[in-house]
Amino acid sequence: MKTTLIDLSYLIAAALFIFGLKRLQSPKTARGGNLIAALGMLLAVVATLFLHRIITPIEMLAGLVLGSAIGAVLALRVPMTAMPEMVAAFNGFGGLASALVAIAEVARYLIPETTGLAALLPLPVEQPPFDVQLAITVVLSILIGMVTFSGSFVAFGKLGGYITGNPVLFPGLRLLTLLVALGTLVSMGFVIAGAETFPLIADPVVGGMVALAGLALVLGVLLVIPIGGADMPVVVSLLNSYSGLAAAATGFVLDNTALIVSGALVGASGLILTRIMCEAMNRSLLNVLLGGFGGEAGEGSAVATAEGKTVQEATVEDAAILLAYANKVIIAPGYGMAVAQAQHQVRELADLLQERGVEVKYAIHPVAGRMPGHMNVLLAEANVPYDQLYEMDEINDEFESADVALVIGANDVVNPAARYDKSSPIYGMPILNVDRAKTVLVLKRSMRPGYSGIENELFYLPNTRMLFGDARESLTKLISEIKAL
Repeated sequence: MKTTLIDLSYLIAAALFIFGLKRLQSPKTARGGNLIAALGMLLAVVATLFLHRIITPIEMLAGLVLGSAIGAVLALRVPMTAMPEMVAAFNGFGGLASALVAIAEVARYLIPETTGLAALLPLPVEQPPFDVQLAITVVLSILIGMVTFSGSFVAFGKLGGYITGNPVLFPGLRLLTLLVALGTLVSMGFVIAGAETFPLIADPVVGGMVALAGLALVLGVLLVIPIGGADMPVVVSLLNSYSGLAAAATGFVLDNTALIVSGALVGASGLILTRIMCEAMNRSLLNVLLGGFGGEAGEGSAVATAEGKTVQEATVEDAAILLAYANKVIIAPGYGMAVAQAQHQVRELADLLQERGVEVKYAIHPVAGRMPGHMNVLLAEANVPYDQLYEMDEINDEFESADVALVIGANDVVNPAARYDKSSPIYGMPILNVDRAKTVLVLKRSMRPGYSGIENELFYLPNTRMLFGDARESLTKLISEIKAL
């Protein structure tokens, strides 16, 4: 009866995972999808802990309360600008948890039932043999989990500005990475080769696991440090996939169906998203992993020249008139909007324009910001109607009919050089066609280039006007000026 209940719970949980994942495809249904998937995970956790009697109901309730409290604090205190690094941290902790569970499962075989430690790692009634099949799943869980953990926290540091966002390259980096990768394979070989004699002869397995965990941590660092800031959306989605694969491998270690299904879904969806991100940047995954592209925003003056060209600077009054008397405005948000936390002012400006009869739409580039869906998350927080958000392919043809394209903090994703300059590092990357609007109004702090490190030719076009300053302050002034018209 207990086995039937567990299997039924896992089946329901798997269905909720799939249904929740389906609803994540649209910003309009994403919140509900997230809650449905969370409910599925709660059901799977409760079924595992309660029906297997791993912990008491009181302990389980305490864990749920503590975990919910931590989640609530993070949700309330972490600003939206820090969401990319928080996602990276979640990926890292997911990988670490998977690796530690796999290590704990091996530790069961080394702890006598008569010791007090046996209570912390309870042995099953019929413990399966530690064979080659189990050893393979264990080493995969440790390898992927530790690589995900260290790689995610390097990404966390880059996204949060705790370490440089520029690619970290040094002579011998590739060779060192290759040697460490070979070392992980040798360590995995020791664990697998020692499986048949373990736990009677424990040294090869234990030593191999320790070496594997250490080398995998180093490997995660070496894989991420050469990747620049321009590729962070790809890195975040790839690490998310790694965390899912680590969970799936741990599911095989524990023979836990729910963990296998949920991990496989996260791993597969992460890989699909990674592919979408690569296509949005016109770059292969191998090219991203080799690193060396992009970094932190470059240096530049507030009003700069390029090849004898100058920018046309707009006043707040001029910009307000352009927007207030337009028939159609398309807003293209970027990371600058996130930095300035200007999403609420963007919504207020859009509402004000719509009250004046202006048609307003939002153009969302897949890699705008520092993580997949970054702009969608920010605008959803400001309660921007979902039906006003348009993906790049849906909105690009409409820029020609727009009176004003309002660019807020976006850079590389609106650079026309991506279309024709074969020497540009962003050549071939699909961009938002903001330059085809009658007038382009760019809100930006300065003329500093984006994460690709190149000048944006959009800023020098004859139909472009630059409004320099903090996006939030500029939007606040625009709102006041339009109200006064």
